Amino acid sequence: MMQVEAFVRCKEFPCQELAHAGYSVPAVEVDPEAVRMILIAEAPPIESAERLYAGPGALHGETTLEAFRDAGLDVPTAEALLAEGIYLTTAVKCAKQEYTIRATPIRHCSHLLEQELALFPNVGAYLLMGDVAIRGFNEIARRTTGKRVIPAGSIYRMRKATYRYGDARVYPSYLQAGKAFYIETSKREMIAEDLRSALAWLEEKNKRG
Repeated sequence: MMQVEAFVRCKEFPCQELAHAGYSVPAVEVDPEAVRMILIAEAPPIESAERLYAGPGALHGETTLEAFRDAGLDVPTAEALLAEGIYLTTAVKCAKQEYTIRATPIRHCSHLLEQELALFPNVGAYLLMGDVAIRGFNEIARRTTGKRVIPAGSIYRMRKATYRYGDARVYPSYLQAGKAFYIETSKREMIAEDLRSALAWLEEKNKRG
C-alpha cells in the first residue's frame, strides 16, 4: 500500500493562473498493483470538502459516484470505487480561478500527472473527463511516444473511436465532477455510456487474462 501524495508533489507552484490554496493530490492509501482504471477529471475545487475523496456530500465525489451508478456500478463511496480497482484524480492539481484553464498550467501539471500515472503498472483503461484531462494526457503521450493519443476535434466525435496508450484503452468523455453534471442530460447519458464501455472492456480483458 502507498500514499499517492507522498510521491507526487509540486514544489515550485509556477502557475499564477491557478489557486494554489486549492492544491490537491489524492490523499488516499492505495495498492498500486490493484488499480485497473484511472478516471482523470479536470481540477480540484477550491473547497477541500467538495473534492473527489472528501467523503459523503462532497460535490465532486458525489457526482462521480452518480456517474458510475448511471453506468451500472453502484458503490457508496470513492473508497469503494478504489476497492473495485478504480482510482480518481485530476489533470490539474490546483483549483482554477477562471472558467477555463489555459495551456501552460495544463502542460506544467501534466508532469505531475505523469508521475502519478506511473505509480500504477496494471491500468487497462484511462477515462479522460473533459478537455483539460484530454489535453493533459496528450501532453504526456507526446513526451513518451512522440504523438498525441486523442486527436483534435469535438469530444462528441472523438469518443466514438478506439484509442490506445500502451496496452490500455483511452476513453475521451465529458467532465463528470461538479454542478455541470446535473445541467446537460445528454452529456450525462454519454458519460454513462463511456463508463460502461470502459468497465465492459476491463471485464473482457480480465477474462482473457
